[in-house]
Amino acid sequence: MAVGAAGDGKRPTKLDLKFDGDAGEPVWSAQNDNVMGGVSKGDAVIRDGVLRFSGSLSFENNGGFAQVRICDLAYDLSGKKGVRMKIMGDGRTYQFRIATDARHRGSRIAYRAEFPTKAGEWAEVVVAFADLTPSHRGKILDGPLADLSQIEELSLLIGDKREGPFTLVVDWIRTEP
Repeated sequence: MAVGAAGDGKRPTKLDLKFDGDAGEPVWSAQNDNVMGGVSKGDAVIRDGVLRFSGSLSFENNGGFAQVRICDLAYDLSGKKGVRMKIMGDGRTYQFRIATDARHRGSRIAYRAEFPTKAGEWAEVVVAFADLTPSHRGKILDGPLADLSQIEELSLLIGDKREGPFTLVVDWIRTEP
């Protein structure tokens, strides 16, 4: 069964990721620019109640992004305004992304919004679903709009055109009512 899928066949309508080590907690996996020949590195580690997304960006071999994601979701967030995250960054800009069943040229469309961070400072960041922009392999698309009733993937990405190390710490991610 997909993460977030309710036993009654209905999709959950609320997201509440706490990183507290519960058995049902979704698994984060890395997808970095090595899928296109790059050498950037990024990974997610959950420890001490937080998710730590860290690594290093490199432009070698036309690279420059790192991403961690939860796949195989089954959420219906169509009645929600967006997500709120408690994060501590490094002064770099990150992306919050979702994917639905929408495809462009046979592969998944990512709906993304950027959020800045301040080095070493905890902050609450709100990403409004209305601000999500459709993209495919880094290129902005004209559409379609995100069908929030069909969320299949959630990810965090860094691709801010700056080489070097990065770290984003996430305490929690929740839907906004």
